[in-house]
Amino acid sequence: MTHAIRFHRTGGPEVLQWEAVEPPPPGPGEVRLRHHAVGLNFIDTYHRSGLYPLALPSGLGMEGAGVVEVVGEGVSEVKVGDRVAYTNGPLDAYSEVRTIPARHLVVLPDEIAFEQGAAMMLQGITAHYLLHSTYPVKAGETILVHAAAGGVGSILVQWAKLLGATVIGTVGSDDKAVRAKALGCDHVIVYSREKFPARVRELTGGKGVAVVYDSVGRDTFLASVACLQRRGTMVSYGNATGPVAPFDCALLHKAGSVYVTRPGLPDYIVTREELLERATALFEVVRSGKVKIEVMQRYALKDAAQAHRDLEARKTTGSTVLLP
Repeated sequence: MTHAIRFHRTGGPEVLQWEAVEPPPPGPGEVRLRHHAVGLNFIDTYHRSGLYPLALPSGLGMEGAGVVEVVGEGVSEVKVGDRVAYTNGPLDAYSEVRTIPARHLVVLPDEIAFEQGAAMMLQGITAHYLLHSTYPVKAGETILVHAAAGGVGSILVQWAKLLGATVIGTVGSDDKAVRAKALGCDHVIVYSREKFPARVRELTGGKGVAVVYDSVGRDTFLASVACLQRRGTMVSYGNATGPVAPFDCALLHKAGSVYVTRPGLPDYIVTREELLERATALFEVVRSGKVKIEVMQRYALKDAAQAHRDLEARKTTGSTVLLP
């Protein structure tokens, strides 16, 4: 018998329970995987709270890394003993052992540790599609990244600099400002004491930025739109402060005929080929040292509730992993 985090009702971190479970044997196309590390992401709190509804009771978690223990019939993607990592798929990453469709797994390069692998798949592939597909950033452009010291934000900053962009980052504290600057931000705005739209206009000579990458949601949406240059793109990819309120589409015209999009990871890894393409690109920049995945916090998996409390209280920086 192994253990996993499960919840039977939605609510705060207190609904997360450490339970004994028996993963089903892998069926056709599935494998049994023993986790060595599990990634913590803000979307996990949306599932737990009911913002993104699930059938209950439910497991939790969208990414992890570990070793394949058993393969089901017809599995060709991986083999027993492979070091693998994944994102997306059925929510059950907060577990010691799980059964998962093999199509979601990618082989983890030997140079990348399990903790890194667990911390980088969802956040790193998200950064890849945001920068290369949702809005393809070009050298010389100026962009705005909210939560620049956070999990996705820290990868966005590094990768955008690699693409030749000028990066303005926002953070909530002076400590996080130091980290954002170290990651490569050309300018850092501490939004708790500065009105970031005015500061962005000042930094860009009144022009505004080509794109805003906003994982904050409700509290920053309208101000983010105000930061865009004419025909700029507002990318709202998270709801850390709650969902964005309804707004009048005429606002987009008044802001300079700007675009707004709300992307989601599953739509950017629809096929296995696309998953492998994005994962390969991520592994390459990490192995090169040009993008660093730093695990800043570690919690025992059984202490997932405390990890959620700290995440929602903005006490975490960069990437966090849960250890079985």
